[in-house]
Parts: sequence; C-alpha cells; structure tokens
Amino acid sequence: MRKRIYHKFPHREVEFEQKYRYHSDLPYLVKVMANMDGKFGMFVTESVVQRGHRIQAKREISIEIVSNGVDFENLNYKNVDQMIDTIEKEGIIDFKVVLNYSYLDGKYNRVPFRGDTYLVRALLENEVLVLQIHRIEGPGRTEAGRVADTIIEEIRRGS
Repeated sequence: MRKRIYHKFPHREVEFEQKYRYHSDLPYLVKVMANMDGKFGMFVTESVVQRGHRIQAKREISIEIVSNGVDFENLNYKNVDQMIDTIEKEGIIDFKVVLNYSYLDGKYNRVPFRGDTYLVRALLENEVLVLQIHRIEGPGRTEAGRVADTIIEEIRRGS
C-alpha cells in the first residue's frame, strides 16, 4: 500500500479541526472526494472591483490527492478506481481542495478571480474521522469550516 501523506502538512497551524463519527472506510471517503471534483455552487461575496459591493459568485471545486508525499494528482470519478486499490481501510490520507471563483460581468461574461487552496488531512481510526484543514493560498473567501461541512454533506448524501 502507498502512503498518501503530504510531508509539508502544517501540524501546528491547522485552521480547522473537527472529529466526526464515521461508519465506513478510507476508500469510500476517496470515492466521495472524487465525486466532489467538478461540482460548483453559488455564494455571495465582496466585489473584486468595487469595494463595499456584494456580488453573486460561482465556486467550483477541484480535488487532488497526494501521490508520493510531495506531489498531488487530480482525483475524479474517472481515475478513482485505480487509486482505491492503493488505499488502506484506516489511516491518514491528504487531499488538496482547490476552489476556483468567478462571476458574471455586465455583459454576462464569466470573469475568474483569485481562488483558495486548502490542504485537507483525513485521519480515520476506530470509526472516528478527524478532518484537519489549512488554507495554503488565496484570500479566504471560503472558511475552512465550510470546506469540512461540504465534505461531510457529501458523505451523508452518499455520493
């Protein structure tokens, strides 16, 4: 089995950490994360060009998984079956969650703006899932707790 632990994960500066009761295994979690890739939602945030104005923006999720301790590779429904075989039932696994933001301008053109990148560490032991989340890049338009809530919602939904 391959280790899927990112060696540069910040241990002391984790922004969000939460424990959850979890009645499945890590391969199922990887499938759920793979199915999150490409999903999107709308949210309201401060305008990028006009201070004090609020805009409706699109948040698109892309998921990556640690491949060799230092690199990440895309994780999606097309390649998840190849990776499931290399994952143990319990242990530690690291993901990178990249949130890309965009909005529609006055002419209905999609305009991208700076997104956020989070490291997510999932520790599973004795049916307790611990999610540790740390923002490594971006302005923080989405809170780390919201990233965890999205993951837990997808697990409960049974993606």
